[in-house]
Amino acid sequence: MPEFGLIGKNIAYSFSKTYFNEKFKTENLPDVYLNYDIQHIEEINAIVTNNSKLKGLNVTIPYKETVIPHLDKLSKTALKIGAVNTIKISKNGKLKGYNTDYYGFKKSLISILKPQHNKALILGTGGASKAIAYALHSLEIPYSFVSRNYSEKVNFVYQNLTQQIIEQHTIIINCTPLGTHPNITQCPDIPYEFISEKHLLFDLIYNPSETLFLSKGKEHGAQIMNGLPMLQFQAEKAWEIWNK
Repeated sequence: MPEFGLIGKNIAYSFSKTYFNEKFKTENLPDVYLNYDIQHIEEINAIVTNNSKLKGLNVTIPYKETVIPHLDKLSKTALKIGAVNTIKISKNGKLKGYNTDYYGFKKSLISILKPQHNKALILGTGGASKAIAYALHSLEIPYSFVSRNYSEKVNFVYQNLTQQIIEQHTIIINCTPLGTHPNITQCPDIPYEFISEKHLLFDLIYNPSETLFLSKGKEHGAQIMNGLPMLQFQAEKAWEIWNK
């Protein structure tokens, strides 16, 4: 019986386990999907070594970047992005990393893009934000990173976001965990009063379905989307990779 799973930290909330197990049931497959809630990425070695049935893994926060040294190979896209969210385990136990986050995000975003959505702010600089940047680049949408502190790739810090910056960037994407259940009263610290109906707010979080970030955007007339469609698209892409 083939097994698949999710590597992450504090992942009881995760959609993946339910999604894949329901998929297996619907398609009459004997496969099983498990959560591997680990405290340190080094634990992946024992998980893979001790389970010969394991054929593939998804990777979530906070291990999308730190998992890379534990892999034998990366796909061209994962190498360019510098983050992995899908791992295929070969018959001889070799681990190859892929990134399907960018695919899921791109496919979701395209479905709701309007002509005025032509410049983006990416909130956060973790592994997920790298996939978002890659997708925006492929769509020829210029983007800037926002974080708490300046660094080489950070264009803006939260406290310096002005009305002009918000008005010029009509796509705002939350790649931080702020607002994830159970901490639903949190949200990125941006000046929401400058959001308008010209904006599109995209949150990678899907639990709750409408985060405080999204509801504040909606209050100002912005178009909103949560991370569920992205997750469904990236999960289907992962399944395709595992079965190639």
